[in-house]
Amino acid sequence: MIKTLMSAALFTSLLGGAAFAETLKLVEVITSPERTETLRSIVSTFEAENPGTTVEIISLPWNEAFQKFATMVSAGDTPDVMEMPDTWLSLYANNGMLESLEPYLETWENTKELTPRALELGRTVDNTAYMLPYGFYLRAMFYNRTLLEEAGISEPPKTMDEFIAASEAVSKLPGKYGYCMRGGAGGLNGWMIFGASMAGNNSYFTEDGTSTLNTQGWMQGLQWMVDLYQKGYAPKDSVNWGFNEVVAGFYSGTCAFLDQDPDALIAIAERMKAEDFAVAPLPKGPDGKSFPTIGYAGWSMFADSDNKDLSWKLISTLQSRDGNLEWNKRIGALPAYTSAQEDPFFAGDQFKGWFEELADPDTVPTVMPTYLEEFAFFKDSLAISTSQEALLGDLTVEELANQWADYLTKAQKKHLAKQ
Repeated sequence: MIKTLMSAALFTSLLGGAAFAETLKLVEVITSPERTETLRSIVSTFEAENPGTTVEIISLPWNEAFQKFATMVSAGDTPDVMEMPDTWLSLYANNGMLESLEPYLETWENTKELTPRALELGRTVDNTAYMLPYGFYLRAMFYNRTLLEEAGISEPPKTMDEFIAASEAVSKLPGKYGYCMRGGAGGLNGWMIFGASMAGNNSYFTEDGTSTLNTQGWMQGLQWMVDLYQKGYAPKDSVNWGFNEVVAGFYSGTCAFLDQDPDALIAIAERMKAEDFAVAPLPKGPDGKSFPTIGYAGWSMFADSDNKDLSWKLISTLQSRDGNLEWNKRIGALPAYTSAQEDPFFAGDQFKGWFEELADPDTVPTVMPTYLEEFAFFKDSLAISTSQEALLGDLTVEELANQWADYLTKAQKKHLAKQ
């Protein structure tokens, strides 16, 4: 009898263990060895707090992530939780694929500690939190002090005219260039920053949904980018450069200037002496304003997840104050917590340029129209191929602007028709 009861208890115990054994699938899409290592560290904390739960991490290389993830989704292979870039949010949220995080945020103890910007940007689709942003990628300007000194320039440029003059001066040095242009994957930000700064306005559309990208001011900004490249102020092969290439171009001393987010700071600080570089606000356009793009990414839950409560537990661990600070220190984004500026890491001089931009009323952080379902394709495909054609002289700036404006006008008017 005792043996029978013990066997029954053992069977029940094993059955109970199996019942509580869960596997969550987590997809990361903005990947690097350092990011994945940090992600695994935070996930291990979650697994320790939830015995029997395993998190399978799938890492997609960023340059191929959009297409690879779309293939996964079309095959029905969706994750429970994923790292959601801002430019993809509308595509998946508007198609009913993402779970609203609003019920969880209502009772989560950390919601009140998040910055208003984090909650605002997570709700860009239907004013519903389909994503919980973990950090912000605000563009500022890295500059190489040594190269500027060699070129006879005493301080970083404050205007776009000064930027051109400084880039020309540096490019006269043997084997050196002014600007690390990102002509390949992820390069749209530069075109948007300098296009808006030359136009003096970051409005992408008129009230009726017509794109402004082929108006005179915007086209002057696009021409400014083409001229930088064609005059030899950027390396010839930078037409194909992505993130890794532009960052390497800067820390190797090939280029004097780099517009980039704080995530570039990690690799640069490891390879350059602190006294050899600094970060300043982006140069201002003719109207005395600059419009650095502010991108973001965060955590989303797929609606067809069978483990929603457990998936939220994973998100809340990733987005806990300790987890969020650890993550952003390693990936180089500005954290989602209001208390982050009090942390010694973010209070240092290396982040000064970004915080100066945030405090400057003439520096206007700009969110691209990521709410459009068609924007992900525009950013990660159409804009890359057409801007490369313009840099190489195969498209005029007017043709480039008209193609972009036509595409975005159709997308915006479709969006307005649904409202």
